[in-house]
Amino acid sequence: MDKIKLDSGYISGTVVGEPGKEVYCYRGIPYAAPPVGELRWKPPQPVTPWDGIRECTRYSIQAAQYPDMNLPEEDRKEESSEDCLYLNVHTPAKDDTEQLPVMVWLHGGGLRYGNGNWSIYNSPSLPQHGVVLVTVNSRLGEMGLLAHPLLTKESPNNASGNYMFLDMIAALNWVQKNIASFGGDPDNITIFGESGGGDKVVCMLTSPLAKGLFHRAICQSGGSHAFSLSLDESERIGSRLFARLGVDKAGDPLAAARALSWEKIVEASQAMGEETGGNAVFGGLWEITTDGWFLQDSTYNILDRCEHNAVPMITCANLGELTGPGLVYAPDIIPAYIKINAAATKAGKKGYIGVFDQVPGNFRNEGCVSTHAMEIHFVFGDVDAPKQWQTINFMYRAGGAKSDMPVITDAERKVSEEMMQMWTAFARTGNPSVPGLIDWPAYDEATDNYLYIVNPLQVKNGFSRILEG
Repeated sequence: MDKIKLDSGYISGTVVGEPGKEVYCYRGIPYAAPPVGELRWKPPQPVTPWDGIRECTRYSIQAAQYPDMNLPEEDRKEESSEDCLYLNVHTPAKDDTEQLPVMVWLHGGGLRYGNGNWSIYNSPSLPQHGVVLVTVNSRLGEMGLLAHPLLTKESPNNASGNYMFLDMIAALNWVQKNIASFGGDPDNITIFGESGGGDKVVCMLTSPLAKGLFHRAICQSGGSHAFSLSLDESERIGSRLFARLGVDKAGDPLAAARALSWEKIVEASQAMGEETGGNAVFGGLWEITTDGWFLQDSTYNILDRCEHNAVPMITCANLGELTGPGLVYAPDIIPAYIKINAAATKAGKKGYIGVFDQVPGNFRNEGCVSTHAMEIHFVFGDVDAPKQWQTINFMYRAGGAKSDMPVITDAERKVSEEMMQMWTAFARTGNPSVPGLIDWPAYDEATDNYLYIVNPLQVKNGFSRILEG
């Protein structure tokens, strides 16, 4: 696949993977216009078409964001930009006739940090199992979630905030229009995400704007915090930020705010968050907004009324997230996943619950539990990549690990291979069961069943009672 024709022009890419298992990679593909200048805090606009062949061999710059102090210093220094509406495509297809299932990854980071370009998300291992993988970047934090009365007033939809999610809608529309050129099937799209990415998945499930844009969904270690603020609440926070920035008294406050550097806006936002006793992520500043357009009601109310975009579901958590210790202790994932699966069942779709607990032996011997983000290495087939474990080692330290690095054995490699088989089987058919490996039963509240993801895989009962044991 030397060049690909998109609706905006031709692109070229590169090839990775060993002979016979090649994966064609196209990095930094624009799916919407840069949201800068007058387009800051507006819904994403179409890409300007280009002539010739655009070289897509390098990742884009990550979205504007405040440095994540948990990361190693070299990772905190990564360049950021408002010009961030790009995605990456990895395909094993040799031509555009293969119609492979498509998996679209929505990255984590608490809606505030992170990017879809991290190498752990873009390993060739998952596409080598016969899927086209798309990893998406979008606006984040105050650049992607800020609401303000003046933004609402200028909107033809009488809404503001949620630009991050509108970016994802634009990316999914791009996939619908273009993925066939990469050998993908636009009628078989699976969205999946972890942590904040799991919250993004739940928002796609509950937004009318995402209807028909995907056909299956996987929520990993997220969804329980996909709560929303009213438009009035979000607008009040945006008004506070404008006041702190000193643009509220300008003749045209929106023009004044759009003229500021994103760095100044993010710094002011962070200071506001610290005043709440937290930060701009966990201080409750930048959240999903029930704006009446992207989201008509809270995600949970929509699920309770079964008014969501019903598709087959996998919901998966790490056992250590439910029991602690760790930076992310979220036992409320249990009722959240029961709610999500109950909505799927009520709509005539099947839902599957998994609990991951394959902790590398040296970590487990030191008292480490299966912490937040640990399953990502396994889902993407990257368990042997030391850089990935090092980058988020702070998670494992908080979960009890004392060593800098895990000792990876064949048991971890086996579970990783099994997870990739199950995830891609689900993307292919809507059922994660794999003949000869596992029959993963759909969740039923009467049996309360789930798959315990360890070596060996085990079907268990009592998901709702996990903390009792």
